[in-house]
Amino acid sequence: MDRIKEILKGVHPEVDYEKEDHLIDKRIFDSFDVVTVVGELMDEFDIEITAEHMIPENFNSAEAISRLVSTLEEE
Repeated sequence: MDRIKEILKGVHPEVDYEKEDHLIDKRIFDSFDVVTVVGELMDEFDIEITAEHMIPENFNSAEAISRLVSTLEEE
């Protein structure tokens, strides 16, 4: 989770990722931010994030992103 937060802070350092759970819903992250995060996650964790994974629920919080990464690492 620490590495995920580092990646997220690289995109928006002003966000408190411990508390924020509406990154997409509040439009803190736009589509370019999501693409940036996805690319870094795939490189860092050697996973493949496909179009089917690109739903707001998977990117609204650091915790949701961590769950997605964990699920994909297990596949």
